[in-house]
Amino acid sequence: MPDNYAQALAQGWLPIREVAKQTGVNAVTLRAWERRYGLVVPQRTPKGHRLYSAEHVQRILAILTWLNRGVSVSQVKQLLDARQPVVNQPQSDWDTLRQALLDAISQLAERKVDETFNQAMALYPPRTLCEQLLLPLMADLERRWQGHFGAQMEQVFFYSWLRSKLGARIYYNNRQLHGMPLLLVNQSDLPLEPHLWLTAWLVSSADCAVEVFDWPLPAGELALAVEYLQARGLILYSGKSLNLAQLPRLLANIACPKIISGPTVRIHFDELSVCTSEIDGLSLAEDPLTAQAELQRLGLI
Repeated sequence: MPDNYAQALAQGWLPIREVAKQTGVNAVTLRAWERRYGLVVPQRTPKGHRLYSAEHVQRILAILTWLNRGVSVSQVKQLLDARQPVVNQPQSDWDTLRQALLDAISQLAERKVDETFNQAMALYPPRTLCEQLLLPLMADLERRWQGHFGAQMEQVFFYSWLRSKLGARIYYNNRQLHGMPLLLVNQSDLPLEPHLWLTAWLVSSADCAVEVFDWPLPAGELALAVEYLQARGLILYSGKSLNLAQLPRLLANIACPKIISGPTVRIHFDELSVCTSEIDGLSLAEDPLTAQAELQRLGLI
């Protein structure tokens, strides 16, 4: 190990901020993996700076592969070190976290919801957390809310919390970021759309500034917003059907890449597929995960 930090960097060792940038796993999560599970143990300088090798980076990417297969972080070390097959457990960490959130939401226990989510956010990257915890949780909640007394109360409570929580993260990230933002617009009159905010959070977590307009904009004003913000791209989200006849006019004079996202994609899939060939720079993404993947394909994040 080199004697000092500058010498280590010159020899190819990586600081934690660079590892976070390369892997998409933030520094808080990397430290939690080290402290709680010994998953990735970096070298330390005499002053305590963490330094990572190329092998450490590869191990982090291997961890992400397991997490994206649905394996909980507590199971990953034995899989990496012993190369054992996944052991099916009666209840995974994801099940435990999801049930804790369901119980807290049913009791309107905001502090418990917040503490449980913070615990998960410290251990998992945003995409994994979205795929393995939040989207399954929302599916469970939608089933629970069918004909359930108190459903609207729970829905307003949880969606309000989610918007506040993710909105605060996005606001903080925006203060640290420079460059053209991505504009997300809720183009339906359904308030507190959770998938809109999940998409914004995933984009923000990829070090891209985000502006969220949680209400529809008329034709002309949408183009004006894109112009004023100098947006690198536009996501139009809708949780219900759109007036497709107005779509060409709505998107006129918007030159940046455009994505239509949300349940409206499934509702109008055939018609919107035709629109993608008729409207320049238009693509589709049904949910937050595919929206993030499409933005990456387009080079916007």
